[in-house]
Amino acid sequence: MAANDYREYLRNHIDMEEAPARAAHTGSTHRALIFGTLAVMGLLQVASSVAILLHLTGYLREVDLASAQQSPNEEMHSETLIADPIKSRKEKKERFRQKKDTRMPSAHLPIKTPTKFAAKDQNELTIITWDDFQGLNLKKMKYRDERILVDEAGYYYVYAKTCFRYAEEHDSGKEDVSNVQLFQYIYHEKHTQSVITPIVLTKSGGTLQWNIAPFNMYCVEQGRGIQLNKGDGIFVRVSNAWLLDPAAEGTYFGTFKISD
Repeated sequence: MAANDYREYLRNHIDMEEAPARAAHTGSTHRALIFGTLAVMGLLQVASSVAILLHLTGYLREVDLASAQQSPNEEMHSETLIADPIKSRKEKKERFRQKKDTRMPSAHLPIKTPTKFAAKDQNELTIITWDDFQGLNLKKMKYRDERILVDEAGYYYVYAKTCFRYAEEHDSGKEDVSNVQLFQYIYHEKHTQSVITPIVLTKSGGTLQWNIAPFNMYCVEQGRGIQLNKGDGIFVRVSNAWLLDPAAEGTYFGTFKISD
């Protein structure tokens, strides 16, 4: 019994002596684990920070590169914004000019009154003076020296109508109208030539026996198509111009462009 108690005492005594050592060993192990864990966490945090920094650096480089690539476009866009109003005004003017120029060239001129043609030789031709109304009846054409002048080359239709009348007041001069010639000619002049030679385009009319009555009238109307160049002129001559009717609806001259 005594021997057993002694052994128990010795075992308890040994355990008591080993307990602090085990406790110290266990504490050291726990501290090592804690320090190791903290070290690993620190390394992971550092690695994570480095990775984030590298990612941000690459992203910033991409942004800078993209900005550098886009900046010329932005500058061009800015320049475009500045140039747009000027370009817009020019385009509007150009559209207005083109719209204005789309009108086909034309002219329609009535005889200029009062007419002052004296009785002359029946065989003499007189060039008719027309009333251009300060150009109101001219579209992309000119009128000068009794001639319509072409500004734009093309194929034109040229026409003229002249009315002749004889009334009792004309008999005061005792002109002979028993066998009168009433002719109308349309002429073409090429002003680009060094020597201008009028060419007859059309001729119409006849020799009439006028009745000695209060009023007599005879009208001549003709027209044709012709290719005209810029600067060309057209005009009208008639015989016995002193018999011309001064009414605008009876005696007129004109042309209009059909095609190029």
